[in-house]
Amino acid sequence: MNKDGIEVRIGDSAFYFKLGNILAKRKISKNKLSQDTETDYKVITRYINGDLTRLDINILERLCSYLECDISDIIELKKDVFK
Repeated sequence: MNKDGIEVRIGDSAFYFKLGNILAKRKISKNKLSQDTETDYKVITRYINGDLTRLDINILERLCSYLECDISDIIELKKDVFK
């Protein structure tokens, strides 16, 4: 993981999954986040590792509310990174 988060390349663009960075910075465990947001631990892990095929807006809302952040703080798309 780098300062931008876990990078997942899609074409010339990249998604950066930054939930792991947030948790490390705030010293929140995946287990605590899972319990407090009523989100399956495996799902939390996928949002950290970028191992997703789709984004669930209900989960993103729970994470953002709990962490008091915006979606872009958790997942960011940077276009044309690899041109």
